[in-house]
Amino acid sequence: MADYATLLRDHITLTCRSIDRLFLQAYVPKLQTVGQVCQFLTGRGFKIPSSAAFGQIGEAYVAAIHRWAQAEGVPIRYFAKGDNKEKIAEPLLRAAAEEGGEGKVVLIGIAQEKASAWRSWKAKGQEQAAHPHMEWSRQMVFINHFYIYLWDPEWGPAFWKTNAYAPFPIWLWLNGHSWAKRQLDKAGIAYEALDNGFRWCADPAALQRICNRLGANDVHTFFWRWFHRLPSPFTPDDLKAGYDYDLAFRQFEVSDTRVFDRPQTGRAFFEGVIRDHLDLGRPDQVVLVFDRKLLPGTPGRFRTKVITRGVDPSSVARTSPAGSSNTSNSAGHSAPKRSSPTPAISGLVVAFA
Repeated sequence: MADYATLLRDHITLTCRSIDRLFLQAYVPKLQTVGQVCQFLTGRGFKIPSSAAFGQIGEAYVAAIHRWAQAEGVPIRYFAKGDNKEKIAEPLLRAAAEEGGEGKVVLIGIAQEKASAWRSWKAKGQEQAAHPHMEWSRQMVFINHFYIYLWDPEWGPAFWKTNAYAPFPIWLWLNGHSWAKRQLDKAGIAYEALDNGFRWCADPAALQRICNRLGANDVHTFFWRWFHRLPSPFTPDDLKAGYDYDLAFRQFEVSDTRVFDRPQTGRAFFEGVIRDHLDLGRPDQVVLVFDRKLLPGTPGRFRTKVITRGVDPSSVARTSPAGSSNTSNSAGHSAPKRSSPTPAISGLVVAFA
């Protein structure tokens, strides 16, 4: 069988390295300490800085979201436990993409989730005081979150998640492949898309140049474009006083795509990957996989996933109490789905032309 270098040199029809999924959190630097919180509330005109004051701001924010949705004709849906949020939003995002334009919000979903929020209470001995001293801390609360699904002319499908509790965080989900597809469309360059990537492109060099061009400015432009279109708990005076957002990464994925010329070549590549990673299941390393000590007398059977089940091709190493193991693998003709990244080849997309 040919080695990796030969397979990657002689049997690849498309190579593309690009930013894949981005998950970011927007936060307000000037609302991260007790002193900053109190200063913000007194600047808003509250004589006693407290979480009750933040409650008033939050209630006004929620009302503004509902008014805005009604004015824009955006449906609001309360998600039930177990709902597949992305699947619910997918047809609406697809319709928005076909419509084009300057972008639109297609759905606002509401779901209860845990979050860290500022809470206050009267200090000990201050319960009856007219102007009590308040103690503050960040606490975990179970609150409504707003999932704002939108289609953007530069990024394609995305979502913006927030809640109405201080410090009013925002989470963003973006996809670099979707951004690159939008740039190819604008440039008039033909391509064939995978679910999350590319199978073929009429100008591979131009595709790589486009992927290389994606940077921080594109992310910031997206954020502020939608910040000014969506309701916000902050007033223009708040923004002038410095209560604006910074962005931080929560998740950053980079994709290295290789499209093989035929399925047999792809299977040969994966069989090599599987063979070279079977040491994950050897007894001297099995504790790293299962996070507990396995002795000859430990009951039960134990499985090491080399490649996620349900993704072709796959390999499973099973370890018995006696220390023996057996391995099975299979290879398919379709490109592996990227929805389940694997430890053995995380960040690699392989397709067959």
